[in-house]
Formats: sequence, structure tokens, C-alpha cells
Amino acid sequence: MRAAAGRPSVSVVIPARDDAPALRRCLELLAHQSVAPLEVVVVDNGSTDDTAAVARELGARVVEEPAVGIPPAAARGYDAASGDVIARLDADSRPGPRWVERVARRMSDPGLDAATGVGAFHDLPWGVRHVAAAAYLGAYYLLTHLALGHTALWGSSMAVRRSTWEAVRADVHRDDPDLHDDMDLAFVLGPNRRIRLDPMLAVGVSGRSLRGSAQLRRRFARARRTIEVNWAVQPPWLRWRDRFSR
Repeated sequence: MRAAAGRPSVSVVIPARDDAPALRRCLELLAHQSVAPLEVVVVDNGSTDDTAAVARELGARVVEEPAVGIPPAAARGYDAASGDVIARLDADSRPGPRWVERVARRMSDPGLDAATGVGAFHDLPWGVRHVAAAAYLGAYYLLTHLALGHTALWGSSMAVRRSTWEAVRADVHRDDPDLHDDMDLAFVLGPNRRIRLDPMLAVGVSGRSLRGSAQLRRRFARARRTIEVNWAVQPPWLRWRDRFSR
């Protein structure tokens, strides 16, 4: 199906490394959207499995990023996207059948630079998957809002206007693999651009990144590193000053 008239075209970017089974499911879900994306761009980040083959089999355009790390992989995908809006999923994201349609609808507001969504952990027991995700994402959005001076981005379900990306692409820290790329992009967008949290941009995600103390330590270390790098450019009191000035 084509994008609705009057709404922006949507490229979906998925950075992936050695994640073929999860990617297959994500691409199958994208193939059954109420509004088809203009394209799906899978960034093969040095995979040793059949990630690239699965992507091509299911109709995605594959671009290569040999520098291992989500920041360079995500940026490579955004650079390659041709749609009016660049939507981002992770390989383990499970978008509902109207996810692309909702991205296009939300981003039809010309004054909006980016949008971000919510999710539930699809591989946790039914009784806790939504509660755990609400606690995790609630803490993430609250704490990062304090650090940023505005709404954060969540890489498992987000979108940015391509013209906005082109304006900031030289400022993201794509060469540092120890950053959270979504948080870094939110820092670079700054308090003078509009980012909207939209609960309708909901996806299922795997809880694997939160399992085990080593994974949690790694995520917290990356968050601290992302904050340190970006506060060196613009400290929080200046970010909040700009927010209130706006």
C-alpha cells in the first residue's frame, strides 16, 4: 500500500548484528503494515550469521557498516534513508500493523522534528511484561528528560524528520561505540527542537538487554558516558535555560 496522501513518506532503518531470527520477525511484521514504508533499510553491522541474507530475502535494502557499534550503524542507516521521515526500529522490535501509519500521521505535523514511542517486553511472562516495561521506560524518560532538558528518544520505536537529521548528522558521536545512540541524537537535537512522546508508537521488544547484572552495568555505563560527552558540549543548566527561553 502507498502512503496516505498529504502524509510524509517513511523510511524504516534497522541496525542489526548477528540477529537474523529476530530481524526476520520484525521484517515480516513490516511487510503487513496498513501503510507500507517507502523502504526498509537494514544496516548489517559486521554480522557473521545470515542477517544480511534474511534482510534481502524479505525485501529490505541492505547497507554495510563495518565499524561495530550501534552509533555508527544507526547513523549509516539514517544517511542512506530517502524518505521524508526516518523511522527507527531495533531488530528485536515488533511493530503493530499500524505502526508506520502512526509514524506518518504523527510526523505530518511540519513543526515536529522527532517522535518517540513506548513498548512492552514480549518475551517476559504476560503478567509482568507491561509493568516491567512501564517501570523501565518511565525511569528512562524521566531521568533523561532531566539530563537533556527535553524529551528523550528511544531507539526501539522512534522517528526523526530527514531534514532534521541532515541538519545535525555532523554533530552526532558516531565514532564512539560506548554511547547510547538514541540518547546521543536527542542531546544533539537540543532543547530548541520539538520531540514528542507518542504512546501510540508502541512496539514489543525483547527484555534480553536487561537480563543479568553485566548487561545492566553496561547500559548504565553507556548512559553515563553519553551524558558526560554531551554535557561537555552543553551543560544541563544551559540546556534548561534554552528550554525555558523557547
